[in-house]
Amino acid sequence: MTAFPEDSFRELEETIVSCARMAREAQHGIRRMYKSDGSVLTETDMRISGIVEDRIRQLFPECGYICEETPVRRIEGSQWTFILDPVDGTDVYSQGLPCWAVSLGILDSERRPVGAVIAAPRFGIGQEELLVSLCPGKRLRVDGAEFVPADGKDEVEQVTVGSTDQATLDFSRFHGKVRTFGSSILHLISPVVFPSIQGCINQPAYVWDMASSHAVLLAAGMELVYADRSRFEYTDEILYGKKKYRMEVYAGSRRAVESLMESLPVRAL
Repeated sequence: MTAFPEDSFRELEETIVSCARMAREAQHGIRRMYKSDGSVLTETDMRISGIVEDRIRQLFPECGYICEETPVRRIEGSQWTFILDPVDGTDVYSQGLPCWAVSLGILDSERRPVGAVIAAPRFGIGQEELLVSLCPGKRLRVDGAEFVPADGKDEVEQVTVGSTDQATLDFSRFHGKVRTFGSSILHLISPVVFPSIQGCINQPAYVWDMASSHAVLLAAGMELVYADRSRFEYTDEILYGKKKYRMEVYAGSRRAVESLMESLPVRAL
């Protein structure tokens, strides 16, 4: 397999960071719109979609591209497939809240999540911005420094959950703390980047809501699996059909995931 060009990755990273900062500046005066399915859309989503797609076409003209807001570019046998969420957490973004991110995930030719750029310009770890970067084949970086994993990730004391999971999870046996931000991407990377959060459960969503975070979790030695313990796979349906994945996903270390499945199960299962 051909190595991912680091110079091109840095250009992508700069583009995502620039878009995130542009979105931050636009947030104060953003206008809230709605799609036909009732979900929120803003001018920022569309503007970032165009900027990033243009850059990817320039840098990787023979690679696939999937974005929430634009048509899929499917290229059979592509070395890389890029998956963009121009604003993950559009609902909270449109309300002026800080818990949102611009997210780009990268799948290799075998549909393995291997790369990511996640820029959250109002959601830093004790500072204003958060930047999580993973160039395929390289080490994970958080805020420009090589990632150093925290200890104590197997015993679950704090967990992030999706904004609608209170309706589907059984909380009767869970005695830890629950956090909800409003962004699937931020939920799913929380066990990696926040020392005191050990796990995540996220409701069925779309591939752009999790591909970049999935790559980050794997790079940190963690896992992401369906609530029935089956492996998450990037099928044609969720990639090119833009369908939601089929059930809740659990993320964290293997022991943390097993513990969460016992203490905080999905009711339907």
